[in-house]
Amino acid sequence: MKPTTFKSFLAEFIGTYVLVFSGTSAIVVNDITRGLITQAGIALTFGLAVGIMIYLFREISGAHINPAVTIALWYGKQFPRKKVFPYVTSQLIGAVAASGTLSFLFLDHPTLGATLPRGSEIESFVLEVLLSLILIFTICVLTSSPHQKKGWAGLMIGGVVALEAFLGGPISGASMNPARSIGPALVSGHLRPLWIYIFAPITGAFLAVIGCRSLKEKECCQ
Repeated sequence: MKPTTFKSFLAEFIGTYVLVFSGTSAIVVNDITRGLITQAGIALTFGLAVGIMIYLFREISGAHINPAVTIALWYGKQFPRKKVFPYVTSQLIGAVAASGTLSFLFLDHPTLGATLPRGSEIESFVLEVLLSLILIFTICVLTSSPHQKKGWAGLMIGGVVALEAFLGGPISGASMNPARSIGPALVSGHLRPLWIYIFAPITGAFLAVIGCRSLKEKECCQ
């Protein structure tokens, strides 16, 4: 039996909630404990959250838990257009709910794990495009090629997220996910740099699909 549409939307809500709550909690706790978790621990938390959500929900909703992934799969003709808006809406509501929960737990924390550029906004924008391109290129290959062992998808995608969060986190926050950034930004009020974390992952998503098609021809995202 195929999962119902409602179940797929609910899975996207829960998956995004867990991702945003887990990852931003690690950032907040790291700030409170003055670096006890470390950047490596934060990166590992994000990677584990993504990997676990994929294994839990891939048979229900595909476990996108990222608007940029949903848009990329639609652009790559792997996902129906009619489900893009409800999927993205479910993801955004999950992210905002996660940040609202975190705000309730840590009332005095100023950012709630919001993604903020360390240097210039252009530097972070370019980095976020590149990080998102790599992540979504990986997803595009895994979801479109019959030769890939999709049982490894959670481990591989979670590993890419952890690696990129470790390398890019100190510079741009390594969002790669508009929902992950929108939730903390709305609840904490850090809206000025939000444009980076909305447009950069989507730009990276389109470039990833184009690159995937160019590399694998008809096997990828067709």
